[in-house]
Amino acid sequence: MSAGAVYTIVEREFKRFFRQRGRFLSSLARPLFWLFVVGPGLGRLIRSPGDVAYQQFLFPGVLGIVVLFGSILSSLSTVYDREFGTLRIMLVAPISRLTIVTGKTLSGALLSVAQGWILLVLAPFLGLKIGPAQLLAISLYLFLASIAIASLGMLMTTRIDSLENYSTIMNFVVFPMFFLSGGLYPVKLLPALLRYVVYLNPLTYGIDLFKHALLPAAASGSLGTDISLPLDVSVLVLFTGIAMALATLLFDKEAKLVKRAEPRA
Repeated sequence: MSAGAVYTIVEREFKRFFRQRGRFLSSLARPLFWLFVVGPGLGRLIRSPGDVAYQQFLFPGVLGIVVLFGSILSSLSTVYDREFGTLRIMLVAPISRLTIVTGKTLSGALLSVAQGWILLVLAPFLGLKIGPAQLLAISLYLFLASIAIASLGMLMTTRIDSLENYSTIMNFVVFPMFFLSGGLYPVKLLPALLRYVVYLNPLTYGIDLFKHALLPAAASGSLGTDISLPLDVSVLVLFTGIAMALATLLFDKEAKLVKRAEPRA
């Protein structure tokens, strides 16, 4: 795997993101809507135990929204590249498929981490104090969650060949993932059958990591964490490895088809 090629792919994706002003502004407006419009309404329906307000509980979930939309939408660039022929050039270039998958996945993860850092500015206004140790922990957790979701997005785009299909599948995947992640309500309060579904969702473990970093005082309350810290990390690392391996395998098959379709001299 070429580190230089990975850097080039990451740099290209960052330039593309900041040139798309609408995408950049929507990435900031979406979490604010959930935090200050939806949050106060739901807060009246969900009883707080007293040691943590509902909006404080919601903040890790809003970080999950940033990770989910940022990482999944970043994989949209792969569909663009496939439609306009850029991906074909990358596939016939003398770099491994793992390099392409790593570069695309890493760029999506880092973009989500950057957006998450911006949102952390709001934490003190909600009564959440973030010290240096917490900032380091939340940065690591943001990266773990982001690269897991970005690898899922990358796996999805290996088999999607048009923007229309991607939009349909994205809506089918993104909203169920968020609503079944424990970001809006405690997982421990859900029915047993629904909890099993929630535990199959990788975003659940990312949001729970954010709760570990941001809500330590509420760890034993109903609005606290739901899963142990080692299990959160282990699931995200394992999921990322499997998703990236499958994405690389599918890109290998696509690269062979592209090379066969290349005209012979």
